[in-house]
Amino acid sequence: MTPQNRRKLAGRIIKAAEAALAAKNYVSPVDVLVGIGWLDPASLKRWQQGQVAYLERVVQANLSRISEAMKLFRSWATAKGLVPKETHYIARTPRRQTLCFSKSGNPTIEQLYRTHWLSGELSERKRQRLAEKASRAPELVVIHPLNSLWTCRRCGGTGDLLVMENPGQRACDASVSTILNSYPPEMHCSRAGQRRKA
Repeated sequence: MTPQNRRKLAGRIIKAAEAALAAKNYVSPVDVLVGIGWLDPASLKRWQQGQVAYLERVVQANLSRISEAMKLFRSWATAKGLVPKETHYIARTPRRQTLCFSKSGNPTIEQLYRTHWLSGELSERKRQRLAEKASRAPELVVIHPLNSLWTCRRCGGTGDLLVMENPGQRACDASVSTILNSYPPEMHCSRAGQRRKA
């Protein structure tokens, strides 16, 4: 990357990072990737729902450019006196698996992506609350179907509740009170051992 291109990229990163920091009192690598236009929100949502194997797969830049952007971001965050805090990214699926950021799965790279940079002006207590909120597992969706004409695509059964899964739905014997959107829909129940597509 030429020095001129690096300066332009650094300017875009700073602008995106400053906007996220002003809005949330912290900024993450994901915020920067969305802010500079390399990661569209729809692809981010699919990754958060466990529908994409790793985040870098849907970032619209090659790995060397992503790496350079993340180095520039971390340099800016350090120079600004932001406080690094590692968070956990959990998929919006019943299995609650940890989301993967990098193609390689390298633990150091994964940790760098998971690190949020918090405003140094916040008290330790507020920083801790922000970190806990960011690490909290997302809520799942359960739907009470309006009719009983659906069948599980895993076992052929039916039930009172549907649970949205990666991707789709399954019948649920337990009561869950929140909603998770998933596309494309599939219907599954907890008795089924294997998923079948329609």
